[in-house]
Amino acid sequence: MGDTPENERQPVGFRPTRDPSAPRKRLRARQLRQDMTPAERMLWLRLRAYRERGFTFRRQQVIAGFIADFYCHPARLVIEVDGPIHQAQGVADAERDTIFAGYGLRTWRVTNDDVRPRIQDVMARIGAALGGLTP
Repeated sequence: MGDTPENERQPVGFRPTRDPSAPRKRLRARQLRQDMTPAERMLWLRLRAYRERGFTFRRQQVIAGFIADFYCHPARLVIEVDGPIHQAQGVADAERDTIFAGYGLRTWRVTNDDVRPRIQDVMARIGAALGGLTP
C-alpha cells in the first residue's frame, strides 16, 4: 500500500534515507555564504539578474552531501567557482560531478581567474546554458 508503483519514479534528488551529516553541511553552507570569495560574490551579484526570468540561483546549496557554489533548480544547473585548491583535487571534483549527473544535474566549472577579468564571457556562457538568456 505504501509502495510506489514502478511506473512512478521518485523526483531527481530524492533521498529515501536521512543523511546524518546534513545539519553540519547546512551549517557549513551558511558559513560559506557569509565568507564568499571575491569571484563568487561578483558572480552572485550577476546571477541574481536571472531571477525575474524564472531562474533562481541558490548559493552554497547542499546536494547529495556536497555543497555546490551555485545551483539553479529550474535549469538543473550547478555552477562551481574553483580556486587554487581545485587544481589538486581534480579526481574528487570529477567524482562529485558524476554524482551530480546521477541526479540529473549539469555541472559547469569556472575558475576564479576566469570570473574576475572575464565576467561578461562567463555570464554569456551561463546564459547559453540557461537557453540563450542574457542577464
